[in-house]
Formats: sequence, structure tokens, C-alpha cells
Amino acid sequence: MIPAEVHLQLRKAHAEGNYQPLLQLIPYAGLIGIQCSREGDDLLFCLPASRENIGNPLLPAIHGGVIAGFMELSAALYLLIFSESATIPKIIDFSIDYLRAGHFRDTYARCQLWRQGRRVTNVAITAWQGSEAEPIATARAHFKIEEVVMPLK
Repeated sequence: MIPAEVHLQLRKAHAEGNYQPLLQLIPYAGLIGIQCSREGDDLLFCLPASRENIGNPLLPAIHGGVIAGFMELSAALYLLIFSESATIPKIIDFSIDYLRAGHFRDTYARCQLWRQGRRVTNVAITAWQGSEAEPIATARAHFKIEEVVMPLK
């Protein structure tokens, strides 16, 4: 089951369009500084430029693990916010393709639900910096979910 505190934050986030209190419940989100905003019926995730996330100081470039963590967490949050799962989505597998170096600037991600079954959901994630048409990484994630069962009337 989704903890009552998280469920309350989800409702409040939908009502106000402010997802920061929800993100504060996730320690890793605070560590890397992830942000989330609503754009119409979609969500835009942002990883603000931070010296703490640099992996290669010579370029400087964001650590690949931070990019992967950002994308995986974005997908999990996307499902948590938009799916009707009775539990917090649990990652089954995650596959990432690094396409370009993630330079020291803000990084954005958008998620797309490919398939939602009763137990498994597939999500595609795209991350970019300058232009959404030039992604720095793409990923696919599979999550275990529990479908909400509506009581019979």
C-alpha cells in the first residue's frame, strides 16, 4: 500500500500543481536536486546544474550514474503521480543509452507510458539539455505495480 503521508502529498500535489513537497519525501531526490513541474497534462522533470553532480571535472560533465538515477526516479515519480497503482512502483529493470555528454547545465526529462498492464508497466524516458530534439540519453524502464481494484457496488 502507498503510505498515508505519500497518498496525502499526491492529492495535494494534483490539487495545487506543486510537486516539491512530494519530492521532499524521497531522500535521493533531495540529494541530486530533482524538480518537477506540470506542463498541461504532462510532467517536466529538471535536474538543475550542480557541482555535486559532476563526474568528469575536465569537461565538466554530469556523472552518468546521476543521469541514470535522475531518469529512473523521473519514471517512478511519473507512474506514482499518473497511474492508479495501489502501491509505490518497484523497478524491475532499467536500460539506458547515453547519446551525448551531459554538460554542466540544467538537464530535463520527459516520460511516456508505453504500456500499462495489471502487474507491469513500461515507461520510456528522454533526457536533454539544450533542445528536446537532441537528447543526451534515452531509457526504458519496467516497473512492478498493483492495479487498483474497485469494489463492486
